[in-house]
Amino acid sequence: MHLPLFNLRRLPVTRSPTDPFLGPLHALLPLYGLDGRAVPVRHTVSENTTYKVLDGDGYAAMVLRVHRAGYHTADEIRSELTWVEALDDAGVVETARPVRRLDGSLLSEIDAGGVSHFVSAFRFLEGEEPKVGSHLADRFQDLGAITARLHAHARDWRRPESFRRKRWDFDAMFGPNALWGDWRAAVLDDAGRAVLERLQVTLKRRLADYGDGPERFGLIHGDLRLANLLDDGARLAVIDFDDCGFGWFAYDFAAAISFYEDDPAIPDLQAAWLDGYRTVAPFDDEAEAVLPTMIMARRLLLTAWLASRAGNDTDAEHGDGFAEGTVGLAERYLAAS
Repeated sequence: MHLPLFNLRRLPVTRSPTDPFLGPLHALLPLYGLDGRAVPVRHTVSENTTYKVLDGDGYAAMVLRVHRAGYHTADEIRSELTWVEALDDAGVVETARPVRRLDGSLLSEIDAGGVSHFVSAFRFLEGEEPKVGSHLADRFQDLGAITARLHAHARDWRRPESFRRKRWDFDAMFGPNALWGDWRAAVLDDAGRAVLERLQVTLKRRLADYGDGPERFGLIHGDLRLANLLDDGARLAVIDFDDCGFGWFAYDFAAAISFYEDDPAIPDLQAAWLDGYRTVAPFDDEAEAVLPTMIMARRLLLTAWLASRAGNDTDAEHGDGFAEGTVGLAERYLAAS
C-alpha cells in the first residue's frame, strides 16, 4: 500500500537544486516502469544517498539508493540484493525488497559530475525509526528473534557461486587498510588517543581468543541500528543491508545499539534482545560474555567512520563529542577487564 508523503516522513525531506544526482536519477525512472511525472526527492545522506521516488500524485513509489563511489563493487551489491530477495522469499524478515528494472536487472549506474555511481531500488516500507529508551524492550525482544532468524538463514542458505561480500574481521576494521578509515583521524588529545590505542590492542587479543569458527562467524546484517529499523506499530521491519558481510554473529547486537552505547536503557535492551534470540536459537554463555567486546569494537569502528565521512546526516546527529565519548566508554571497559 502506498501512502501520501505527509504520512511517510522518517527524516525531513530536502530538495536541492544543485543535487548532481537528481537529473541522472530522473532519467532512470522509465527503466523501472515509472512515467515522466515521477520525481526523486532526496531523503537521507549517510554512507549512501537515498531518495524517495514520488509518483505524479505525490505517493511514494519506491526508494533509490545511490551507492558511495568506490566502496562496494557491482558483484558485492548484487550479492547483497540477492540475499535480501532470498530472505523475503523465505519470509524470514519484513524488509524492503529490491525492485528490479523492467529488463530484470538489479543494478543501474549513473554518472554524476564525472563520477560513476551504482544505483539500487527498493520497495517503500511504512514505519518510523524507533527511539532509544527502556520502552524499546519489547521491540528489542522482537529484534533478537529477527536476528536469530537472519543468522539461521545465513547458515543454511546455499549462496550463489558469484556471491561476494566483505569480511568484517579485526584487520578489516582496524588494520592498515581499514574499510571505514582510521579512528586516529578523529579529534582527540594525546591522553584520549593513548586510551584508544590500549583499547585496540585489547580488542585484537579478545577477538582472537573468541575465534571465528562457523558457529560464531558468518553472514550477518552488520548494521542493525535503530535507523535501519522501521516500526509501524504492528511489526518491526529491517532495511539497509549495505554493510552485510561476514562477521561475528554477536556483533549484530553491538550494531543494534550504535551511537547509544552509554544509554542507561542498554542493559535492559540487551537482556530483551537475548531473550528474543533464544526463543529461536541458542546464544551461548561465551557469546553473551563477548558482547562488551563487540560493543567496543563497533564503537571504535564508528569513531573511524565518523572521522572519515564527516558532513553527512549521521555525523550531524551523532558526531559532536562522539570520539570523546568513545574514550570514556573505553576507560570503563578496560577498567572492568
